[in-house]
Amino acid sequence: MSYSLPTLPPGYRLLRMETVDSTNAEACRRATAGEPGPLWIWSARQSQGRGRNGRQWTSLYGNLFASLLLRVNAPLQTASQLALLAGVVTYETLTKMIVYEGRFDLLLKWPNDVLLGEEKVAGMLLETVESSGENRSVVVIGTGINLARYPENLPQPAISLAAYGVTVTPGDALEILAETTHEWLTRWGEGYGFPTIRRAWLDRAGPTGRPLRVQIGPNELEGSYAGLDTDGALRLKMADGTERRIMAGDVFFSRQ
Repeated sequence: MSYSLPTLPPGYRLLRMETVDSTNAEACRRATAGEPGPLWIWSARQSQGRGRNGRQWTSLYGNLFASLLLRVNAPLQTASQLALLAGVVTYETLTKMIVYEGRFDLLLKWPNDVLLGEEKVAGMLLETVESSGENRSVVVIGTGINLARYPENLPQPAISLAAYGVTVTPGDALEILAETTHEWLTRWGEGYGFPTIRRAWLDRAGPTGRPLRVQIGPNELEGSYAGLDTDGALRLKMADGTERRIMAGDVFFSRQ
């Protein structure tokens, strides 16, 4: 199957591949070799797609697998804010593609999974490649969207746009994703606009109080969603009324 090439915003280049181990891995290799970016890497297939914490991302043909290699004038700590930005970007990308009985059942799950009807339709992986000096960082933002198919029997149930009657080609999806990414990167302003990104994320994550389970290594915490801290950390309200700041972990919605 052949896909038409998407139109990207000015200044962005595209590397189109038929198959690769992982678009993120390819982006990291090219960054290490001196690729200046910004470069989108898009492949029809992945043999070793990656998710967070080293997990496999099931890469079914017909879905979107794309990574953006980006150099930003910000230290790595600031560049890590792009994890939340990636969630907002993909949420907005999906809203531009979905029309289902007049309803949008999209929800952000910390830090950047997008759920459709409480099933995962998209996920992002932010990787920092290097820091060149105090205020220069190289990052890769990987995005996977289940357009045509979805994996089954996962801890977090998945779904595809096709299951909702929405037909979008990977090329069209990437064109929307690239344009939306550029819009939100401009708003982020290499960290100066992070309060805007944080507010946008909160507006798309639903009300506070929802029961959550957070897996941190072998340990599991249970509490309720209490929003985000000023730096983007997840706030988890415990049964005794105290709050925990979650900087890393797997989040699952508990049955209400």
